[in-house]
Amino acid sequence: MRIAIFGAGALGGYLGARLVEAGEEVALIARGAHLNTIQQRGLTISSQQGNYVAHPAVATDKPSEVGNVDVVVVSVKAWQVPAVPDAIAPMMGPETFVVPIQNGVEAPSQLVEKLGEHAVIGGCIQIVAQLLNPGAILHVTPAANMSIGELNNSRSQRVDLFQQTLINAKINCTIPGNIHAAMWTKLLYIAATSGVGAITRAPFGAWRTLPETRALAHDIMEEVFSIATSRGIPLPESVVSTMMATADGFPAESTTSMQRDIMEGRPSELEFINGSIVRLGKLAGVSTPANDFVYHCLVLQESIARASL
Repeated sequence: MRIAIFGAGALGGYLGARLVEAGEEVALIARGAHLNTIQQRGLTISSQQGNYVAHPAVATDKPSEVGNVDVVVVSVKAWQVPAVPDAIAPMMGPETFVVPIQNGVEAPSQLVEKLGEHAVIGGCIQIVAQLLNPGAILHVTPAANMSIGELNNSRSQRVDLFQQTLINAKINCTIPGNIHAAMWTKLLYIAATSGVGAITRAPFGAWRTLPETRALAHDIMEEVFSIATSRGIPLPESVVSTMMATADGFPAESTTSMQRDIMEGRPSELEFINGSIVRLGKLAGVSTPANDFVYHCLVLQESIARASL
């Protein structure tokens, strides 16, 4: 397949590098020093899945230099999604489809507004990866797990083909019966782990062992479950206990990308994680005191970070 990674940072860069390793024709859309390093020396991956230096077919900051592709994986930050359709237009052919893998649940509908429903499928990824230096990515977790699916939950040849392409590239990829449930499950998990991590400035191993902060994470998850249920999203009754167990299984020193952004004074995805739960809770008439607390404590710093852009 001919695949473009629009936003080849830590997550997108890791996916792109593995696809290159598997022999796919990959275009990495990046910028700045990161792009320059990829162009000059390749993209270096350090991972338990195997170290690798990827030399993509194209590395550029200009989608117009890529041409039409089969798939565009959109891995920019959530607040950048509204500008994506215009930016990726030069890479879109009549059968090109777009896979957003942002945190949160709002990116697919934002893309559908401009691209149409046929051009967008749902996606989410579970991975811990960090951009160590320009052109260098550290993959922390033992594996990368991804879910993809048509937004109407039908089975399609294009989704089957892309799933197999990802599996061939060492990405564990599933096609769930309901892609929206998979996305909401991830939101439930990251709202708790990112929110509590950002509030406490502590890694998983610290906040999950203290009863008070562990209870806060649990309450955040319960609120997301209530909103999803009110919207007809079929999450299992056991999802909160399952996701708490998942958090328990992460390395003690783990942190989340939103947490790291907030701790380092950068703009974060707060508005699209805990902030989205506050907004969607109001629309659904569901009380969200735990998420309100996290959002209200962090929104001032988020506003300061965004004012510095």
